[in-house]
Amino acid sequence: MTEPTPAAVLWDMDGTLVDTEPYWLEAEAQLVHSWGGVWTHEDGLTLVGSGLPNSARVLQGRGVDLPSEQIIDQLTDTVMEQVKMSVPWRPGALELLASIRAAGIPTAVVTMSIARMAEHIASLAPAGSFDFVVAGDQVAHSKPHPEPYLHAARLLGVDATDCVAIEDSTTGLAAAVASGAVTIGVPLHSVLDESLGYTIWPTLEGRTVSDIRALFTTSRAAVL
Repeated sequence: MTEPTPAAVLWDMDGTLVDTEPYWLEAEAQLVHSWGGVWTHEDGLTLVGSGLPNSARVLQGRGVDLPSEQIIDQLTDTVMEQVKMSVPWRPGALELLASIRAAGIPTAVVTMSIARMAEHIASLAPAGSFDFVVAGDQVAHSKPHPEPYLHAARLLGVDATDCVAIEDSTTGLAAAVASGAVTIGVPLHSVLDESLGYTIWPTLEGRTVSDIRALFTTSRAAVL
């Protein structure tokens, strides 16, 4: 008997597909320091997975006297300059993505980065890797709200509960779980608690579409 196949696999970007979080952490620190403020590595970690409008408000509270849109643009420009020099794909991400696409399963990027950043990263993956990109400036509610994942599912013409989502942060995982998707947490800069409704994979290395199908089957059987 063939294992059930998810209708789509939805990928977070920063920290999941690519390890750009250090780039964001450095961009935030540079911006706050340029305005004479104090910003630590621990401060940056509190924003991992958060929507950029929320990050902008936090940075304004630390002395960055700029409109939110300008803060978002400056952070994005700084990170994109780093990406142009090096794309830090997470171990196993491209291989798992290729396995999923070879099986004919639709995919989407679901990220809180703005569209120009998200589309640039997606374009660096092999051609045809993603059907859609859902970015932070294309939804009304940022993660941990489920809207980004629900929107991606709608674009793909599927139900979010029939999808698998892959995330790295507690904020993103909360959004994916709330959407009803079978959710995988691949920890990077956050400590994850598997009791919160998702499955932890320590790494994507060695994972294939067979692992995705097996998890989807097990998770769906558990709720029947």
